[in-house]
Formats: sequence, C-alpha cells, structure tokens
Amino acid sequence: MEAKAVAKYVRMSSSKLKPVTDLVRGKDLNEALTILKFTPGKGSELVEKVVQSAAANAENNHDMNPDNLYVAEINANQGPTMKRWRAGAQGRAGMILKRTSHIFVTLKEKEVTPARATKSEETDKEEVR
Repeated sequence: MEAKAVAKYVRMSSSKLKPVTDLVRGKDLNEALTILKFTPGKGSELVEKVVQSAAANAENNHDMNPDNLYVAEINANQGPTMKRWRAGAQGRAGMILKRTSHIFVTLKEKEVTPARATKSEETDKEEVR
C-alpha cells in the first residue's frame, strides 16, 4: 500500500528543491520530517508540507501506521515558467523567468518480517522433543 501527495505550481525553481528532496529519499517518516525541520531555506518548508500531507493521506485514507512509513519516492520536477519583462537601457527589455515546480511524494509501509529464531532456541526446541 502506498500514499501519495502532490504540490503543483510551487513558486520555486526545481533546481533549488532537488537537493532538499535528495536529503529525505528513502528515510523513515519521522527522520525525514526532522531533517526537513532543521534544514534552512524555504525549499525545506515546502517539501515538509508535502511530506506531512502524504503522511496524513496514509493515516486517514489508507489506515496505515505512521510509525512504519518511509519516503519511497520523492521528486521535484520543473513546472511552467512565467515570463516577465524588465525595462532596460535604450529601449531594450530583459526577460525575467519566474520558475515553478511540482513536488511528488510517495510513502510506503515497511515490510514487517517475523524475527528468526536463534540457534540456541532451535536446539532447545529439539531437546524438548
């Protein structure tokens, strides 16, 4: 089971968001939120908000345990660019590019495997028989 969250048209360049997303990819949910909380910059706040949204989706929509979640996939892709013009010298104009991004987060539950019996426990069982 997986839970997803998306933030589209975020007013920040994807090149500024990608290093932040690389920090938390593959981490446990609580560890990822702690990393994002103490990472400086606006990009970490935006990514943290999307990760929290994905966690809420997992808990409320899919009845998943938040303690068993980890960040399976996280991407920050380029969105549409808004083009603006700034007046320049001698009647010229300079283009200003206001870039946007789309942030995608997927959380999955860890596979819980039963603990294996140790060698001594196995030999104890054989002696009892």
